[in-house]
Amino acid sequence: MTNELRNQAIALLRLALDDPTAKFRGGQWEAIASLLEQRDRLLVVQRTGWGKSIVYFLATRLLRDRGAGFTLLISPLLALMRNQIAAATRLNLQAATINSSNKDDWEQVKTQLLTGQIDLLLISPERLANDEFRDTILSRISAQIGLFVVDEAHCISDWGHDFRPDYRRITRILQALPPNLPAIATTATANNRVVNDITAQLGANLRIFRGNLTRQSLQLQNIYLPSPAARMAWLAEQLPSLPGSGIIYTLTVRDSERVAAWLQTQEIDAKPYHSQLQTEERETLENQLIDNQIKALVATTALGMGFDKPDLGFVIHYQRPGSVVHYYQQVGRAGRAVEQAYGILLSGDEDDEITNYFIETAFPPQAHTEEVLNALNKASDGFSVAQLEENLNLSRGQIDKVLKLLSLESPAPVTKQGTKWYTTPIKYQQDLEKIAKLTRIRQQEQAQMQVYMESQECLMKFLAQALDDSNPTSCGKCAVCLGENLLPTNYSLAKVNQAIQFLRRSDQIIEPRKIWIKNALPTYGFLGRIKDNLKAEIGRALCLWGDAGWGELVKQGKYQDNYFDDALIQGIIEMIQRWQPEPMPTWITCVPSLNRSQLVPNFSQRLANQLNLPFISVVQKVRQNSPQKTMSNSYHQARNLDGIFALDCSKIKPGAVFLIDDFVDSRWTFTVIAALLRQAGSGQVFPLALAINSLS
Repeated sequence: MTNELRNQAIALLRLALDDPTAKFRGGQWEAIASLLEQRDRLLVVQRTGWGKSIVYFLATRLLRDRGAGFTLLISPLLALMRNQIAAATRLNLQAATINSSNKDDWEQVKTQLLTGQIDLLLISPERLANDEFRDTILSRISAQIGLFVVDEAHCISDWGHDFRPDYRRITRILQALPPNLPAIATTATANNRVVNDITAQLGANLRIFRGNLTRQSLQLQNIYLPSPAARMAWLAEQLPSLPGSGIIYTLTVRDSERVAAWLQTQEIDAKPYHSQLQTEERETLENQLIDNQIKALVATTALGMGFDKPDLGFVIHYQRPGSVVHYYQQVGRAGRAVEQAYGILLSGDEDDEITNYFIETAFPPQAHTEEVLNALNKASDGFSVAQLEENLNLSRGQIDKVLKLLSLESPAPVTKQGTKWYTTPIKYQQDLEKIAKLTRIRQQEQAQMQVYMESQECLMKFLAQALDDSNPTSCGKCAVCLGENLLPTNYSLAKVNQAIQFLRRSDQIIEPRKIWIKNALPTYGFLGRIKDNLKAEIGRALCLWGDAGWGELVKQGKYQDNYFDDALIQGIIEMIQRWQPEPMPTWITCVPSLNRSQLVPNFSQRLANQLNLPFISVVQKVRQNSPQKTMSNSYHQARNLDGIFALDCSKIKPGAVFLIDDFVDSRWTFTVIAALLRQAGSGQVFPLALAINSLS
């Protein structure tokens, strides 16, 4: 039976790969046979591009042909799901997904599952946290599962850099399924610590298939270019000569947008890709890259695990990732089915600052956890997240993070009923020792990437050793092995100057708020939707706070000189000329401050002189309040401004007005003052700031 089964599997492999001579790679057939004949539970740790997905696709096809139920595949990213559904189709597997973007299809998918019409169901781990999905879908279909698959299994591990809390739910579901149900977990990026943790969570009977992690087609090089402008210049000069199309990874959404926009000005067809884009737009971008219709996607980690474009010619990192795990995972997108592909790691001065932010915010502080539990304990009938925001000076993201981690404890100290959260009788104690240990691990991983950046040994061997490959070997192809650069490390000064000018023209949009926060502004009586005749217009900020271009000059003016340089006035004037607000304001006023009473008025007066407009100080701050930057959510940001401002109505002009501030974060200051100005008879109010917080 084994030979017959193997022959069937080889025929399916050749069909899936559209290659009549294809053969199994070492370990692929053994994993498939283990699932089908021994009904084992497996952990497969193999290099990117080895073909982990083909193992569970072929196993699914063979099991279905034997009359088994459908395969449930837990997959971490929608991009990966779309990729996998396309691959499954080549094996005549009917695949479907249940996710947040197709809720209208849930009932139909459930019916098709129960009637055997679907071979493969893909869901995200976060879907397991959805009460409606668990109660109405999963409970009905669990008996029909024939194979259980966890892709990117390193996310299960507390010790893995890509840990996603909802992966913990997988362990509970697997425990509830029959012990003889075959299951497979796959990853390319699990060191020994992570493998041991996955084994502890999925069961001691887990069989481990582990292979060599060296990627023969990848050529690696590291280049340190401190400033964003230098890296942007390098990209503009080097991308056109690189083979095919590829991915440029950035650490933040804002850099994804900005680098793509810069490359477009250099006539390079690059587009941004990140989690804030709509599903349809992301799918379109993925297809454009797969079909070589664009040169590059400038992407965050939203385009990472499992994305499969076999002929991807290059992966460039605009900044250094926080761990070898992240880097190997991402650079491994390149060169899967070509003989040569580039993996170029650029590194800059801001890398550590960004990575430190991610490390420091990975877990909620003990104080946040205690605040949430105390508030829920005092609630007579539970609290919704919105009610928690009113009662706590924590952001929605901070509250959500606390509730998620608490709900995943077993037993859990909180429970959700409908839209409200309640405490349970469980006495909870945060494991501070474990959090401290995880934080140290993250810091060690960051330090390891710093060492890799300067490594004088084979770069591929360094990565394999860091991931505990049992037989790391030198690649003979990287810049270190060859003793010469794969790509030039220099760039032209003229291109750097162009990049600096681009950064100085990267105006930031200030979107107007549209709804008042309930109960936040009782003194002013602002409620419901903000009426058009009280709403601020779309505004502009000259730069991102502390950013390359103008950002450092703004920061220096505010915190060192207590005076904004004349160059910033010229920058604002040029921005207004690009912007051309309609109608053009006929006067200028500003947001008052009790701490730095002359800083913004002085700047506003000098700007008004240059624009030949009157500056009129009509807004007064009647009492001191806490700094807006200390307010963590919209309710408290708005509440902090209630009754703070008064207007000298006798000075207000009826024409449109520029409302100036040095820094904008929540936008509530602009929103409240704009409404007061409009109430008092001013024309349209155009917010104008020197800098904007990139998270606002």
